[in-house]
Amino acid sequence: MPVADTLAELATRALGAPPPIRLRAWDGSESGPAGGPVGIVRSRRALRRLLWDPNELGLARAYVSGDLDVEGDLAEALGRFWELTRAARISRPSPVVLLSMAGTALRLGVVGPRPAAPPEEARLTGRRHTRSRDRAAIAHHYDLSNDFYERVLDPRMAYSCGYWTSTDPGYSVEDAQRDKLDLVCAKLGLRPGMRMLDVGCGWGSLTIHAAQHYGVNVTGITLSEQQRRFVQDRIDREGLGDLAEVRLQDYRELADPPFDAIGTLEMGEHVGAENYPVYASILFRMLRPEGRLLLQQMSRGAVEQGGGSFIESYIAPDMNMRPVGQTVDLLERAGLEVRDVEALREHYVHTCRAWASTIESRWAELVSLAGERTARVWRLYLAGSALAFEENRIGVHQVLAVRPTVEGRSGMPRTRVEAWA
Repeated sequence: MPVADTLAELATRALGAPPPIRLRAWDGSESGPAGGPVGIVRSRRALRRLLWDPNELGLARAYVSGDLDVEGDLAEALGRFWELTRAARISRPSPVVLLSMAGTALRLGVVGPRPAAPPEEARLTGRRHTRSRDRAAIAHHYDLSNDFYERVLDPRMAYSCGYWTSTDPGYSVEDAQRDKLDLVCAKLGLRPGMRMLDVGCGWGSLTIHAAQHYGVNVTGITLSEQQRRFVQDRIDREGLGDLAEVRLQDYRELADPPFDAIGTLEMGEHVGAENYPVYASILFRMLRPEGRLLLQQMSRGAVEQGGGSFIESYIAPDMNMRPVGQTVDLLERAGLEVRDVEALREHYVHTCRAWASTIESRWAELVSLAGERTARVWRLYLAGSALAFEENRIGVHQVLAVRPTVEGRSGMPRTRVEAWA
């Protein structure tokens, strides 16, 4: 029997349903539905990875290493498999079926030692969310290469969900990131002369934008040395040294006088469940009375709150996402008053797909910069993330909060229209 037919039969027993894409095996044989993506099993090692890790991580390792590939639209291939899950058509194999599958694996020559994980996989040590481990986690992702990120992101280097305000074909991710930054600044009520803190400032998109367009004195902090150098270069190049500064600093080390406003864009996911009460209390302490906080953060359901084994192994180690209601509760327990919550989930679908399109258009260049395995990590990451946001398995919200005075005053206008004006 051709290997592809054997693989299709094996997949059907494993999934409880026929594989939703065509399969091509290492002997060149093919099996399954035509007219869509083709899953390419390049070697027995791909199956050996799945034998040792029959889950998301095993699939990711096989794909990143190149043992498993997809010809055609990767997002469509992932979507077809997730459709099986949504339809509850994937069933757990019985012991008899598992024994039969083991026999097939032996005949195919799949059984053997566990293959080494791709070197791009994070290998952190020590207790989660200590300062040293947090620095290592941030370095794993953000210190990849400023050159790499410059080729993937928009010119502002905004690495968070955009705010897509137009369906015009000429409207781009650069426009969406500008509109997101303006939305953040409007919600914070920024005015010239105010002092603002940007926690987890990334490559400085909010820091630079607030200083340049709103005349605010901004302090940005990051744990990434490459990001700090990049932001400092931007400050010097734009002549913003009198308005903006950037520090290599952990949020737990902040000891400044309270700020008028705080922005923190997709930083809270890196804090960890155990440290989030500390994070929220520091945000409260670093705000003056009537000062505003704008927190943009990804969210997830109550059952599964991590980033998932692929994300945590290759993209954001120790990542934690929780339901937005739990985040609101933690902020209010710290003493903040939550004034507004806006869901941006669909905006992240457009953002991820824009970044994915850039990856494909600059594939050869990115491979030469960071290597093919790293480029494959990003291709898989963005395809999977776009689908996760589209299918409401992950969300993202902007939460606006204020530190009330001891008398309970918020300083907020009565309506959103007034507040965002």
